[in-house]
Amino acid sequence: MTVEKISRVRPPYPFEDYRFEIRLLSRAEGGGFLISFPDLPGCHSDGETIPEAVKHGKEAFQSWVSARLHDRLPVPEPSRHEERPLDAYSGRFVQRIPRSLHAELAARAEAEGVSQNSLVLALIANGLGRLRNANPDRDDVAIVAEPTAAYRTGKRTRATALRRTKKN
Repeated sequence: MTVEKISRVRPPYPFEDYRFEIRLLSRAEGGGFLISFPDLPGCHSDGETIPEAVKHGKEAFQSWVSARLHDRLPVPEPSRHEERPLDAYSGRFVQRIPRSLHAELAARAEAEGVSQNSLVLALIANGLGRLRNANPDRDDVAIVAEPTAAYRTGKRTRATALRRTKKN
């Protein structure tokens, strides 16, 4: 087997223009976090923490682009998601969920004295607020789809819940 050294080249589009996804790897997969680029087939990396996965993702991106250009293959443009005006949305969507989750939502809504629709609306709004205000440099943040979009994985929330359970 021969190994060919490929020179690094300047990518036609910067890393920041590409959508990427980060997901938690199971213990069976080796743990840590996987970063992948939907626009760049086969371009992915991992890391023990989210910041490390992003750092390794930047390195994988650079290597992937260099290899494509070395082989005289095109580098796909970053996908664009055009924004639609608000009046293009009805304000309604239907989502099927597992019965166990439905039961949990119903119990929580009843305990809080609100409808299930109001509870789900509040939970979604809370989650979207975290998306806008999350700090991607912290380890308890998972980045999804866009480099600037992030949401909390809830590691600390689960740990707090476990501590409260143990105290009671």
